[in-house]
Amino acid sequence: MNLRRMSLRDFAGATRRVVPALGTILFIGLCLIFLGGCEGYAPYRKEAPETKISEKAKTCIECHRTKGVSAIALRDWELSTHALNEVGCDQCHLPIVEATSASDVLDAKTACEDKSVRRSVSPKNCEKCHFAQAHQFASGKHAMAWDILKSLPTAKESASGGKILIEGEKGCGGCHRIGRDEGKCDSCHTRHRFSAAEARRPEACQPCHIGHDHPQWEMYSTSKHGSIYAVEGQNWHWNKKIAEWYTMPLLKSPVIPRAPVCITCHMPDGNHAVKTSWGFWALRLSEKDEEWRGYRNTIFKGLGFMEEEGNLTERFKVFMPEGKVGLTDEEWQASRDKMIKICAKCHAYSYSKSTLEAADDIIKACDKLMAEAIEIVDGLYKDGILPEAEAYPPHTDLLRYYEVKNPIELRLYTMFLVHRMRAYQGAFHINPNYQQWYGWAEMKMDLQEIKNMAERLRSEKR
Repeated sequence: MNLRRMSLRDFAGATRRVVPALGTILFIGLCLIFLGGCEGYAPYRKEAPETKISEKAKTCIECHRTKGVSAIALRDWELSTHALNEVGCDQCHLPIVEATSASDVLDAKTACEDKSVRRSVSPKNCEKCHFAQAHQFASGKHAMAWDILKSLPTAKESASGGKILIEGEKGCGGCHRIGRDEGKCDSCHTRHRFSAAEARRPEACQPCHIGHDHPQWEMYSTSKHGSIYAVEGQNWHWNKKIAEWYTMPLLKSPVIPRAPVCITCHMPDGNHAVKTSWGFWALRLSEKDEEWRGYRNTIFKGLGFMEEEGNLTERFKVFMPEGKVGLTDEEWQASRDKMIKICAKCHAYSYSKSTLEAADDIIKACDKLMAEAIEIVDGLYKDGILPEAEAYPPHTDLLRYYEVKNPIELRLYTMFLVHRMRAYQGAFHINPNYQQWYGWAEMKMDLQEIKNMAERLRSEKR
């Protein structure tokens, strides 16, 4: 362009065309800077970074390459943030003895020629760099998972189940391992990339929160929130920290999440304690509603958490330990207030509050049905119609699951662990179908069937 021959009018026209384009380019550039550049929503780097690691780690890598052992693990590590930050094999697979790593880690056998190496990694090693996250995790319910599993009557009294399904991690142990050996970080941050971006996606929660007694994945993925994620989620900026997701809510960008995922509600600000007001079973010790407290106490007795006199048992302390589960009104309300603020990022505060309160009402309605069913079955024990068993107390025990003897007890177990769970969790995961037809309607049918079976058992005994 020859500026000398341009008229003032021509120059002004060219300026009007160029400046907006430069403004657009500048705006896009600022957005990319804010969102973390081109990798803002890409879960992994495409190329292995240059790394500086210890001689010990280099020895491990060379040995594994030479022998062809765990080749994919090496590749994943080379693409990880650990490799970029000079965290090598030795910093994870050599237990920190002085930090009292779990005995199961220290005492485990190893196939490595270096007998100081352990395949399992203690979170004490992770804690060196991730101190806050490790302590948050230790204060939460995921850290309880392994101890709770081993405390279940159906687990500890089953030799084959204890060895294969639990210790072998082929059944319940496969998910409850998240609390094993003081915690398994790789349950969410899978080996050997340990990607935070991967752990933020709802699919990371899916393997455990799915299926028979806790189908949270099915509830979420078929809800309106889950539908939005399915359509748009691949573009969201998963490499951004959770606390940074909504710092610029009015920015017109398709990479800012417009629907919640699991971590939005259960790990706000990235807190690894993963706590909510109601917890896993929707049970709380304190209850101002006297009617509801009566239903709740009946359920506590059915779980073996409370004696007839109202005293709490040792089992209660294992499954609902103080400090890890909100037991007081103040703890519960603080957690609820936090959740309302999360919902109010997208919805009106009043709507968020009323929606959660409606779900509370669902729990109370479910507890009323559940308490009536427990009392019916308990009455059969008290009247000698159901025989006293040698292996467990002569009353209902909702934690014995499928080891109970009579079909009426099996129905009671299904009512509590399957249908009650679906009714109240469906309400909180905003899935009307799960809440109504897979939960509430099934509980109503369970109760009627329990009444019918109880009547038949009593008539047969006459």
